[in-house]
Amino acid sequence: MSGVVAAGHPLTAEAGAEVLRRGGNAVDAAVAAVLASFAVESPLTGFGAGGFMMVHRGGETVLLDFFVAAPGRDGIERGAELAPVPVHFDAETVQTFYVGPASCGVPGTAAGLEEALRRFGSVPLSELVGAGVRLAREGAPVNAEQAYILDILEPIHSRLEGTRELYAPAGRTLREGETFRFAELAEALERFGAEGAEPFRRGEVAAALSDHVVAHGGTLGPGDLAAYEPKERRPIRARFRGTEVLTNPPPSSGGILIAYCLGLLERLGESSGPEQLVAAMGAANDARGEAFAEALYGDELEASLLEPGALDRSAGDLLGSTTHVSALDEDGMCANVTCSNGSGSGVLVPRTGVILNNMLGEEDLNPLGFHSIAPGRRVPSMMAPTVVLRDGEIELGLGSAGSNRIRSAILQTIVRAVEQGMAAEEAVRAPRLHYEAGIVQAEPGIDEDALARIESRDIPVLRRPAINLFFGGTQAVARERGTGALSGGGDPRRGGSVAHA
Repeated sequence: MSGVVAAGHPLTAEAGAEVLRRGGNAVDAAVAAVLASFAVESPLTGFGAGGFMMVHRGGETVLLDFFVAAPGRDGIERGAELAPVPVHFDAETVQTFYVGPASCGVPGTAAGLEEALRRFGSVPLSELVGAGVRLAREGAPVNAEQAYILDILEPIHSRLEGTRELYAPAGRTLREGETFRFAELAEALERFGAEGAEPFRRGEVAAALSDHVVAHGGTLGPGDLAAYEPKERRPIRARFRGTEVLTNPPPSSGGILIAYCLGLLERLGESSGPEQLVAAMGAANDARGEAFAEALYGDELEASLLEPGALDRSAGDLLGSTTHVSALDEDGMCANVTCSNGSGSGVLVPRTGVILNNMLGEEDLNPLGFHSIAPGRRVPSMMAPTVVLRDGEIELGLGSAGSNRIRSAILQTIVRAVEQGMAAEEAVRAPRLHYEAGIVQAEPGIDEDALARIESRDIPVLRRPAINLFFGGTQAVARERGTGALSGGGDPRRGGSVAHA
């Protein structure tokens, strides 16, 4: 076996695995898979999105930040307000997203994927866009999970011309088994393969994005797009059960909260059951206040949360729509890339193939209030591509979709794989819980006695009837100690799949 790819759609994973079969490395495979995901997971990602890639090779781990930035460099005044849209995950769970042109931040996927390939890749970009171009132009059947996503996001897609016709070409939202095509995306992918990111930053595509958004009341200016650059950041490191976990640092918020929870679990005993997980998640919720949000752009947050004394004190107190691709090649190179359009703004810019993000309208990413992030600064994110090393060798690479549930999904997958010894697929599929806003939500299969003990402490528990994409979409790849055997886990909550090379 020359490698393994785990992704949020079978065709996404297969696009990456095919690159590995042809001799490409893990980064080549990850880039090809991400570009294919633009076609088959388009409500969640695309050229209007942002993301992060963590690359581990030969003892070095690098985090590339190409997430969405706040616009405003051009001084354009906002001419429209955010539009609130409730999204019903099921009968019991509703989350409000704020969309429209005023929600559109500066996208980074084109620049980020180009930079990752320049630094770590071995296959020309022109060869890696092929699967995405074919899937966008010829179309692909909508699978069950994508049909569900289209259904719950219909209130966003139906608001504006463009996404309304794209996802409901016959006057109703596409259903499972029907073919989804996105011809303008195929043209955008071909242009990206030939010209790289430049048209999306300073060329005619960038001009079209800015002109359309500003004309409809947003603030995305040409200066915002031209000034955008991917950034390399030093990963956060945490020790957990004899391994070293490396994850996404500030200004992203997800990675540091995952590291904080792992540090607490390490101090709460040798077993991380539901009660310990809820305690750690609760401590992370408490830590994530206004001071935390302001400190994300400084240099002291990591020390204040993760230094041993702070963790010991916290542990002592306790004791009283997004996509992810993970690729691992036979040489041990691992690429984990998470990209997100949020819920999507509903803004499809004509003749560009670009559906813009709504990161300025994601309530969870704007804890100090909407439109409060300074121009050029990255919007905070829960996204946290992560690797787990043992004695310097890759053991696990993973990441997740799922808004604020990203951190709990990644945390629990690491616990299952590292502490409980589960294989990647088993760890990804295992039932999850999430603790936020004073309520524990639990999937079927979480230990009932433990849930009863949590309830005895006056913490309400909502038992969900089935697994749901609300709890994230974790994709993971693993390398077995000793044998070097490669495996992966695709999350059934989001139609995840694994492809081998």
